[in-house]
Amino acid sequence: MDENYFKGWAKPGPIIPKSKAKDLARPGETLDALCGHYRIFQLEKGHRFSTDDFLVAWYGTTWCPCPRTVLDLGSGIGAVGMLAAWRLHGARFVTVEAQETSVALARRSCQYNELEDRYEIRHGDLRDPNLIRPDEKFDLIMGSPPYFPIGSGIEGDHPQKIACRFELRGSVVDYCRVASEHLNLGGFFSIIFPIAQESQLKRVEAAAREAQLTIVRSRPIVFKEGEPPLLSLFGMMRSDHLPESFRDQTWKEPPLVIRKARRPDTGGSPDDSVHEEYRALKLALGFPP
Repeated sequence: MDENYFKGWAKPGPIIPKSKAKDLARPGETLDALCGHYRIFQLEKGHRFSTDDFLVAWYGTTWCPCPRTVLDLGSGIGAVGMLAAWRLHGARFVTVEAQETSVALARRSCQYNELEDRYEIRHGDLRDPNLIRPDEKFDLIMGSPPYFPIGSGIEGDHPQKIACRFELRGSVVDYCRVASEHLNLGGFFSIIFPIAQESQLKRVEAAAREAQLTIVRSRPIVFKEGEPPLLSLFGMMRSDHLPESFRDQTWKEPPLVIRKARRPDTGGSPDDSVHEEYRALKLALGFPP
C-alpha cells in the first residue's frame, strides 16, 4: 500500500520516515496522524488534540500567512504549534507549556517531525515573566486557553485533562496580556473561546480591552448545522498598531459549520457528513477531507 495516500487522498507536505516511531514510542501512548505526514504522540487516557487546536492553527496561519516568528501559549502536547509549523515552513517557533508530561510528549513529536532546528519548547508557566524575554517579539501568537474557572464544573479524571479545561495556571486574561506584551509590530493573535453564554463572550472581550488589544475579526463555530455556536475564533491585534478609527471595529464573520444536519431525504441513514467548507478547510491544513 502506498503510504503517501490515505483513502484516495494524497498526503501533502514533507515526508517523515516512519522508522522513527519504534525508537520514540512509550507504553501508554499512541502515535497519531496530525497533518500531512506529521504525527503526534498522545497519552491513551490523557488529553488528546481536538478540533479546537486545529481551528486555532488554521485561523492564525490564514490571517497571518507569512510570519517569521511564532509563539504558542499553553501549547500542551504541541498540536497547535506543529499544525502551524507544517504550514509555515519558514517560521521559527517558541512554545510554552507548564505540564511536564505534555512537554515530554511534544518534544518527541517535534523530534519525530524533524522540527528541532526551528521549534523551541519551553517548560514553564506562561505567567512567569522570565520565561519569555521582554525583547522577544512574535509576528503570530496562538493560544487555546482553558475555558472554565476552577470549581465551575466537573474537572475530569486526569491531571492533563483538568489543566487543559480549567484555569489552574491563568485565564484568557493572562493569555491576552502575554500576547499583547510580545506581539511584533502588526502582529496577529489567534485564540478560541466559548460563547455559548453571553458572560463567556464578555470575558474574552474584557480581556482584550484590558490588554489593549482590538478584536479585528471573529468567527463563531457551529458544531452541527442548525444549532447555536458554542465557540468562536478571535483574531486580535494591538490597538496601538491600528489606525484610531479601526480600534473599535470587529469584522464578524459568518459561522463556520463543522457538520451538516440530518436530513430525511438521505435514504434513512443519518447525514452527519462534514460540511463542504470545513472539508475544504481541512485540506488547507493537511487533513483528509
